Amino acid sequence: MESRAPGDDHATPPSHLLAEAHRLLPGVIAVRRAIHRTPETGIHLPQTQKTVLRALAGLGLTVSVGEGLSSVVAVLEGAAPGRTVLLRADMDALPQQEDTGLEFASQREGVMHACGHDTHTAMLVGAARLLAARRQRLAGRVVFMFQPGEEFGGGAQLMLEEGVLGDAEEAPAVDGAFALHIAARYEAGTVHLRPGPQFAAADVLRITVRGRSGHAAAPHKVLDPVPVACEIVQALQTMMTRTVSVFDPAVLTITSVSAGSTSNVVPETAVLSGTYRTFTDTSRQVVRDGIMRVAHGVASAHGAVADVELIDGYPAVHNDPRFTAHVRRAAATVVGPARVHELPHPTMGGEDFSYVLRRVPGAMAFLGACPPDRSPATAPDNHSNHVVYEESAMAVGTAVHAAVAEAFLSGPPDAGL
Repeated sequence: MESRAPGDDHATPPSHLLAEAHRLLPGVIAVRRAIHRTPETGIHLPQTQKTVLRALAGLGLTVSVGEGLSSVVAVLEGAAPGRTVLLRADMDALPQQEDTGLEFASQREGVMHACGHDTHTAMLVGAARLLAARRQRLAGRVVFMFQPGEEFGGGAQLMLEEGVLGDAEEAPAVDGAFALHIAARYEAGTVHLRPGPQFAAADVLRITVRGRSGHAAAPHKVLDPVPVACEIVQALQTMMTRTVSVFDPAVLTITSVSAGSTSNVVPETAVLSGTYRTFTDTSRQVVRDGIMRVAHGVASAHGAVADVELIDGYPAVHNDPRFTAHVRRAAATVVGPARVHELPHPTMGGEDFSYVLRRVPGAMAFLGACPPDRSPATAPDNHSNHVVYEESAMAVGTAVHAAVAEAFLSGPPDAGL
């Protein structure tokens, strides 16, 4: 007998999910604001972890915390056996000063929730509360993955190593995974995703050009690394347009050029650093090879030496096509089909949810949260020190999390993806 795709049936009238999420919204907003006021960066987030643990208390979940990072994993067991779905939220902030003017703005100098991870965490708390109240309707289990270190530190990979997907003793195997990422560039309460690549692999490059230092008044007696570095920057851009297929897009951006300390000394070194973003292993390798070839070749042509360091970042996020269709159906039951959109193209941003999606079929979607007094086309977006999100959109995010989980668990335990 042919198995049903996840989401063919729904355990609960979806309009009820959104109505319940709106009733939970004040508590969700309170969690969000508490985290927003006291942001933390990296993989160690003790204050944020405590806030999440308090918010989950009394829900009848099996809760554990990470050993090497401030993660929280909470498992909700349904009333009947079945599959396992994972819902994920990242919790860390960015090292930048907040300039939003919000009444609940960051109280920590130089640290801000500029990427909306505070809203992700609060929405997942809301989903845990919503689903815990309807556990009798669930066949299977829900794993709530609260993850530190998305911006820096690879927290998802660390949580995988600690067993969030079932490698550790007594941890449940996971059959599907879902995450939401808030964005002010979309209308509040809309959902956006696409099958296939959605976020790029985000790798780092660092090139040190070594010359010979000396007096700036006699550049012919030294080996100036500065013009060599400048030529490498230009040559890298040409390399990208002449070796990378336009049908397999890639971006390389030099973001930092550092050399010298005064006006009358030619420095010994010039350092270039930046990032390159790709969607496939093929283009990733083409870019890596090109960086090495250009840096060494240009430096050698001038008698200099280039030391090249290529640092692997997060892999590309690839949404499973069937799970993506499942998310679209589930989200449409919450907000209506007209408010669920297929993205025309992926984003060059990076996301470490990719580590989960390399192991488990799943998807990540954007949740629109543009404030009503702003235009999505011009509103400050993620990583801006001025970014503001419409908090009422978190009710939609909470309900979409719950709808995705309920619909997934409503299928037969052996349903494939």
